[in-house]
Amino acid sequence: MTRQHLSRIPGGRVLIVDYGGQYTHLIARRIRELGVYSEIVFHRDAGSLDVEGYDAVILSGSHLSVRSLSRGDLEVAEKILFNGSKPLLGICFGHQLIGYLLGADVASGCGEYGRTRVSITGGDELFNGWSSEETVWMSHGECVENPPGSLRILAVSENRVIAAFKAVVNNRAVYGVQFHPEVHHTGKGRLLFDNFLRIAGARREWRVENYYRYLLDELRREVVDDGVAVVGVSGGIDSTVTALIGRKVFGEKLIPVFVDHGLLREGERESVVSSLEKLGLNPLVVDAGERFISRLEGVVDCEERRRVIGEEFAKIFAEIVEKEGARYFLQGTTYPDIIESGGIRGAASVIKSHHNVGGLPEWFRDRVKVLEPIRYLYKDEVREIARLLNVPWELVERHPYPGPGLAVRIIGSFTRKKLEICRKASRIVEDVLREHGFYGKVWQAFAVVGDDKWVGVKGDARSHGYIVTIRVVESVDGMTADYSRLPYDVLDEISRRITNSIPDVSMVTYAVTSKPPSTIEPC
Repeated sequence: MTRQHLSRIPGGRVLIVDYGGQYTHLIARRIRELGVYSEIVFHRDAGSLDVEGYDAVILSGSHLSVRSLSRGDLEVAEKILFNGSKPLLGICFGHQLIGYLLGADVASGCGEYGRTRVSITGGDELFNGWSSEETVWMSHGECVENPPGSLRILAVSENRVIAAFKAVVNNRAVYGVQFHPEVHHTGKGRLLFDNFLRIAGARREWRVENYYRYLLDELRREVVDDGVAVVGVSGGIDSTVTALIGRKVFGEKLIPVFVDHGLLREGERESVVSSLEKLGLNPLVVDAGERFISRLEGVVDCEERRRVIGEEFAKIFAEIVEKEGARYFLQGTTYPDIIESGGIRGAASVIKSHHNVGGLPEWFRDRVKVLEPIRYLYKDEVREIARLLNVPWELVERHPYPGPGLAVRIIGSFTRKKLEICRKASRIVEDVLREHGFYGKVWQAFAVVGDDKWVGVKGDARSHGYIVTIRVVESVDGMTADYSRLPYDVLDEISRRITNSIPDVSMVTYAVTSKPPSTIEPC
């Protein structure tokens, strides 16, 4: 599905111009939560878009300085600011960029980080429902100073930094906010977006169930013949929903393929195949464990592992495509996959190459038409479609599992021993959480194994075993996450079971870092 197709989505639309901000995806999520479709575009590509086709435009935050932008980058921003007629909102860097283009100075050395008090100094409908003082989330090293008379100050921080302003350009409202309304630490950030959408007059018609019907129509448009299609299924919600959508379009000409790459969790192959068969997706099972593991042994770099796994997947699917004479290949790529893989034309740095985005070789795409029906959806939206399709609860709420499997949960050199430790420890983590009623309350839970070891005592003898790190997080869409505050007795049980049943482990630790700054998966 292309951006041209997306222009036919009914209801309001907001364009988010991405300058590489770590919270850009959150802006998109907040707008969708308010019933308006949002779309992210790399800032250099925005110059070629008809921004007038959107109800409003938002400029994201960034790690950049406005003074570091090229002349070409500034020209794109100037086009949006001075030629547009739709309401414009700049957030953090976007706020600074608008101020700079309107004649203000952007100064360094005025950074603010974390929770900050702001005073609302100028009445404006953008701040309807806000009190005269509120707490917001700041994360900036530069700020707007010496604003021209055309900028009306709406809010000032406790550090006397301009926190919000308004200008009128081409008879439409242009706003800048130095804080981040998209993060939950800004208590009334959602209300600010709600007010902005009301100012823009955007129709609140975005519903996942409506998008699903639209998605089917658009997918049928892309299928120009009655050819055979292959879809990779892993048992995860993304690939399962993709396969069910594909079946509605291709019918019996859809071939679901489950590749056992030897990197699955304990008992997963049997469980996945059984679940898929209950949904009428009777997969072709490919036993390729040795094929993958033999290529991974000794590989240290996780990105190289992802490349190897992506290449091997592509080879297997290419063999099946050729054998079946397939014309199409479907995969469950989601919006977070694209963003984290740098798929929005490099707007954000590549966090990790997903095997079905960055890892799918071009030669494969040249042989078959790749269809990604859920590529513009977040995980929770995919789950909504799953419920519409009557997917069983245990599959809908199944924890996300990376395509490369346990290969990305092994730090350092990849070995078969570490793979088995990771497999057994992860099974224990999930079992304990299920027994205590926590599995359905958390987003993801697993074990990680590295090269580090810890001296221990087992059976009155000195041992030198591996350290296993447990990672349990809570999230909505996988783009941000926080570690789960599990009760100590649950953590204690996980630790005891792992050290008692896996001889090569002498220490268990618990990861207590959120995303960002870390990712959910270790590598």
